[in-house]
Order: sequence, then structure tokens, then C-alpha cells
Amino acid sequence: MPELNVQGRTVAVSEAGWLENVNEWDEDVARAVAEQEGVVLTGEHWDIIRATRTFFEENGVIPEARVFSKIMKEQYGAERSTQQYFFSLFPHGLLKQANKIAGLPRPKGCS
Repeated sequence: MPELNVQGRTVAVSEAGWLENVNEWDEDVARAVAEQEGVVLTGEHWDIIRATRTFFEENGVIPEARVFSKIMKEQYGAERSTQQYFFSLFPHGLLKQANKIAGLPRPKGCS
């Protein structure tokens, strides 16, 4: 099984780079996954990462794109809730790339 080395510890990941155990996630893991994904994390990235993790922790599932857009609109306004905005931060998509960096389970259909 592939591994990710994070601050001197080893974290198990799938062949596609998704965490095997969501409980091993922390911000250092997020930074390491983001680096592998070619994403330089900014405050706006962290807002999305934290919002997806909060939704998952409260509901036990990852948010669908439409639901997440509504959450972001309520918290940050319309300009930060569009698909274009999400893709500007996570070029491979909200469901795939943002959730991977957030340490959430791999959505069906995502490689």
C-alpha cells in the first residue's frame, strides 16, 4: 500500500492518493497531499477544506457540489460559491481535489 510521509510519520494512502483512514488527517497531511496535487494552499483553499470537513463531520457524507455551493454562498457570499471559483482553486474539481486534500473519503466515480 502506498504511503505519504508527513512530518516524520507515515500515512497510508490508496493508489490514487486518497487517505485510507480519515482520522489520520491533520493540516500537515493536507499540505502534503496538496503538494502532491500541485496546489499551493491559501486562506481561500483552507476555507473550502474546513467547510467540507465540517459538513462531513456533521453529516457523515461528503457534500454534493450543489449543496456545498449553497453552504459557501451563505458563509462567504455569491462570488465564492460558483463552480468557476472552485475550479480556480482546485483545477481538478471540488469533489475530487478539495476532498482529497481535506482527507475525506473518495467520492464514487473519482479516480
